[in-house]
Formats: sequence, C-alpha cells, structure tokens
Amino acid sequence: MINISPLAVEKLKDILEEQGEQGASLRVILMPGANGGAQYMLALEQEAKADDMVVQTDGVSILIDPDSAPLMEGAEIDYMDGLMRSGFVINNPNIQSGGCACGGH
Repeated sequence: MINISPLAVEKLKDILEEQGEQGASLRVILMPGANGGAQYMLALEQEAKADDMVVQTDGVSILIDPDSAPLMEGAEIDYMDGLMRSGFVINNPNIQSGGCACGGH
C-alpha cells in the first residue's frame, strides 16, 4: 500500500481546485532508471483505467498502473515546501536512491 502524507493530501486538493479538476485523480508513473534509480511522472486524470490500482486517502485518489504498482509498494507521497524547491516528494523503499521532488513552483 502507498501512504500519502496529510500535507500532500492538502496540496493535491488545492491543485485540483486551482485547475478546476475536482474529482480528478493523481496518476503516479514510476520509470526505472539507470543504477537502480527511478523517475516519477505525475499527472491529473479524470478516470481510472480498468487495471489501475486506486488508492483513496482523505478524499483524494492516487492511480498507479499495473507495471508501477509492485515497485510502489510501501512508498510514501509527501509534499516539500522550501525556499529553493517545492513539490511532491516520493520516498520509495524499493528504489535505491533517495526521493524525487516532482512538480513544484
């Protein structure tokens, strides 16, 4: 299962409202990289595909495709709000390198 921090839930709800996408889900795509690392792509989608894993937390939905799902087991989606960088951060125990700051301002 995937954990989503309360701050990430709050920020996702804010983004959905700002974009006029209430009811949309956040799709997380994991793309394995060189040397055991990974890149993550995040996108908003209105509908889940039939084979997606859907994680519901506090009124938001996270969609994960069947190829990414096993690699996302135990991962946490958080939000980092700093001076130099802000965005969603994925901490994944299945990937050797550290988290990934995805999105941002």
